[in-house]
Amino acid sequence: MGRFLLKSFYMIACHPGNPRTILKQMRFIGTKSLFVVVLTAAFTGMVLGLQGYYSLAKFGSEGMLGTAVALSLIRELGPVLSALMVTGRAGSAITAEIGIMRISEQIDALETMALDPFKYLVTPKFIAAVISLPLLCAIFDVVGIYGGWLVGVKLLGVNPGAYFYEMEKSVVWRDIYSGIIKSLSFGMIIAWVGCYKGYFAGHGAEGVSRATTESVVLTSITILIWDYFLTSILL
Repeated sequence: MGRFLLKSFYMIACHPGNPRTILKQMRFIGTKSLFVVVLTAAFTGMVLGLQGYYSLAKFGSEGMLGTAVALSLIRELGPVLSALMVTGRAGSAITAEIGIMRISEQIDALETMALDPFKYLVTPKFIAAVISLPLLCAIFDVVGIYGGWLVGVKLLGVNPGAYFYEMEKSVVWRDIYSGIIKSLSFGMIIAWVGCYKGYFAGHGAEGVSRATTESVVLTSITILIWDYFLTSILL
């Protein structure tokens, strides 16, 4: 897997691929994942609003609800949950697509014609995933913050001025920067594991199904583990 990743980086630097193909992959990975990301973000923000309110109310600090919701989303939940949603929707599809091409010998045909499969199959997915994940993460953060506002301000009666004022005062560039770094690395992990598992899928439908399952599980676990190490470094 390490050699696969290094070759992917080399191909991105030397042969990034057709821009039209990259845009097509961005539409598949990013645009088509928008609905599930927005839905997850809205209810995540609403849950944070509820839980945060009842926790802060014990200390008489309901006005800090905006800070609690924003920092939780921007630093942790936004990058992680958006990456997990994309893993389930797009990462599995990437593995299945490349896996089917492997068992139907389409990849072998490309190699026979002296065409590098990485240039046509792997590189565009890497670039598209690394570009799409930070954008999805940003949308997740904004929708989640307004989900928390909806519950905290409209339902539970938190002062709307305090909600946004404390948030603006507490959220700094370092928090946003850490979320961007995480989402960039998560996009790389999704493309890396998805393409690798599909590229080396076993024979037959059983091999593709096993590769797809392994891809989703391994990607999810890797994202959570890598998130811990990044958090410990960026704090």
